[in-house]
Amino acid sequence: GGTRAILAAVQAHIITYLLFTRETESTHLERLCRLGQWEQGQALATALAETLWAAGGGGRAVVCLITAPVTVVPREGYGANSFTERIRLFEFSEKAAAQGFISDHINCFKGKGSHGVILFLYSLLFSRTLER
Repeated sequence: GGTRAILAAVQAHIITYLLFTRETESTHLERLCRLGQWEQGQALATALAETLWAAGGGGRAVVCLITAPVTVVPREGYGANSFTERIRLFEFSEKAAAQGFISDHINCFKGKGSHGVILFLYSLLFSRTLER
């Protein structure tokens, strides 16, 4: 399924947040009909943070973002791909801090050509740790 499994899990968290968690006086259906761009971004940030926090066992979350291009001389047996070398890790010990950070950088995950799914996958792996 490629990225579909990751997207389906994130979408489930988004729907749960929009229908049951978010505080509003509107009915469930009205909640979905009145969503603006900012609220959509908040829902995505919440879903990503919740998933990363769960992957980290409730004690940490790691968010991966892409930095500006850097010049790296690859070691023997390693082929540079100009993506992995640019990943920067941000570790959080509080879920609210991770959610705020993701919210501030939400375009890194949802913008066109942003590599959002692969960044989220890397974030999941580092949050869970490679040993686990």
